Amino acid sequence: MASFRAARLASLAAAGVWPLPLGRPPPAPCSAWAAAMEPAPRWLAGLRFDNRALRLLPVETPPPGPEGAPSAPRLVPGACFSRARPAPLQQPRVVALSGSALALLGLEAAGREAEAEAEAALFFSGNALLPGAEPAAHCYCGHQFGQFAGQLGDGAAMYLGEVCTAAGERWELQLKGAGPTPFSRQADGRKVLRSSIREFLCSEAMFHLGVPTTRAGACVTSESTVVRDVFYDGNPKHEKCTVVLRMAPTFIRFGSFEIFKPADEHTGRAGPSVGRNDIRVQMLDYVIGSFYPEIQAAHAHCTDHVQRNVAFFREVIRRTARMVAEWQCVGFCHGVLNTDNMSIVGLTIDYGPFGFLDRYDPDHVCNASDDAGRYSYSRQPEVCKWNLRKLAEALAPELPLELAEAALEEEFDSEFQRHYLQKMRRKLGLVRVAQDGDGALVARLLETMHQTGADFTNTFSLLSSFPLEPQSPGLAEFLTTLTSQCASLEELRLAFRPQMDPRQLSMMLMLAQSNPQLFALIGTQANLARELDRVEQQSRLEQLSPEELQSRNRGRWADWLQEYRVRLERDMEGAGDVAAWQAERVHVMKANNPKYVLRNYIAQSAIEAAEKGDFSEVRRVLKLLESPYHSDGEAAGGSEAAEAVPGGQSYSSKPPLWAAELCVT
Repeated sequence: MASFRAARLASLAAAGVWPLPLGRPPPAPCSAWAAAMEPAPRWLAGLRFDNRALRLLPVETPPPGPEGAPSAPRLVPGACFSRARPAPLQQPRVVALSGSALALLGLEAAGREAEAEAEAALFFSGNALLPGAEPAAHCYCGHQFGQFAGQLGDGAAMYLGEVCTAAGERWELQLKGAGPTPFSRQADGRKVLRSSIREFLCSEAMFHLGVPTTRAGACVTSESTVVRDVFYDGNPKHEKCTVVLRMAPTFIRFGSFEIFKPADEHTGRAGPSVGRNDIRVQMLDYVIGSFYPEIQAAHAHCTDHVQRNVAFFREVIRRTARMVAEWQCVGFCHGVLNTDNMSIVGLTIDYGPFGFLDRYDPDHVCNASDDAGRYSYSRQPEVCKWNLRKLAEALAPELPLELAEAALEEEFDSEFQRHYLQKMRRKLGLVRVAQDGDGALVARLLETMHQTGADFTNTFSLLSSFPLEPQSPGLAEFLTTLTSQCASLEELRLAFRPQMDPRQLSMMLMLAQSNPQLFALIGTQANLARELDRVEQQSRLEQLSPEELQSRNRGRWADWLQEYRVRLERDMEGAGDVAAWQAERVHVMKANNPKYVLRNYIAQSAIEAAEKGDFSEVRRVLKLLESPYHSDGEAAGGSEAAEAVPGGQSYSSKPPLWAAELCVT
């Protein structure tokens, strides 16, 4: 009887179904029963876990809840992790696997796709645990939208363990959406298909764009559902539970060091481990020793760790500055840039609401919940610097605040500007000599893009085909192609459509003048100013014809292109072989100006197909995003090599008008 039961359990596990009621977690992975029901993996058999974080940092083992259920959400003092267990899903199946991400773990699926997908569905859904995995949830705090929120933690993610590879690398594996943890608060710990596809695709897109990022190895959905109110408008619906396998050297973040914060003067909230400087020291030793070994080695003989900690903080500043500079140069905007979403090793982390610029707008806000525009595109560097200041506060007294603040002022702005301008020069094909006026040239380019509503990605992409000769017969055609990337009158009228009706706006203006204190409680001056700007812009657009708009755009671009030509001619001076210089310029530009980015409408098309059970578009978009730059043999702006998005839109063309209505929260 016992052998029959063991065989039955193994067959259920192989099918991806725990023999437990839905919602009840499996028993602890170390039990003999759990080991018996997990089939031995074949494709994943080579993964070797060495869970260093759990050995070197304090881990809480929570008491089991009733009938083996996870303990209720609560504060977790005195620990960096709390052990957790994934909750099972019904009929998990793979949406997509990232071969390049999984190859980092030594996993190759070529020739064994069916086996790989079967194992991924089972083990990367959380329905079974790999030998050596020790699931746990990480404890951290954070400043959210500028206010200290207290304990947050992995409410919808679980550390699985750390895999050591034959290449000598260490990768932390994490399941996002695997069920409740002690940090889930009132939530269910689940993620749904639409948000998981966006995270999976964008993680991989950013890597192939050259931006420092966490990786995503797998996206696994299921027949289990949760209820979500997508737009917070009182219209909830059932959505399929989905899990993303995330990978990074570590998922420790700025907020990890905020668990020691005393009661905040504004919110009154405190971290769960106030006064535990011993744990702060442990975390610093772990992070520096594991992820900044060159800094640890340089200060190995110092008994006073202050200088080591200063050197560490300086490197975190530099990595963060370079990361946000890379974002800016590909038009990426992070929608929830809180301290708990800032990696301690300078990686882009947590792809919730995000967006790539379509029409260039420095005030673009990609998160519809960000009413005040705190995380607008142009403010991202400033916010990253603000978050670094909060990290500095969290590191005291092991890093005296005055030393940290001095390092921040010395390093961040200069590193950001240096990296940003260096990248922008490559995007503009300035390959030989840097000049002092290059920053102003870039600024005027962006201003021209803003004035004309030009598409960010496509404008840069087109510039590699700019004819240098002033009398070139192709110049007029190039200018026509370039201005075709500018916003149409219809697009602009939609973009500047007022958000308030006239009576509401009139009441807000009256209130701002008559009772500023009350107005400050229900609105902000910045919001009112933006609304007035919309009204003014809309009025101007009503007076404009399409022909007048096109003529104005051509004039503005002709002016900037003349300035750009002069700068290119200076760069060409002294080149012994003009043809070789031109070839290098075009090559560098194509290698730094992507043709494809994960625009919202592309992601939305893939999501809509997947919600109908068709994952082919997700996989096709993933393949496209793995090669985002022009090949040397392809002319910028040339014929579309890849197939079109469902509905006929080209992946590299300007987005359709309906894309402006997409709302991400």
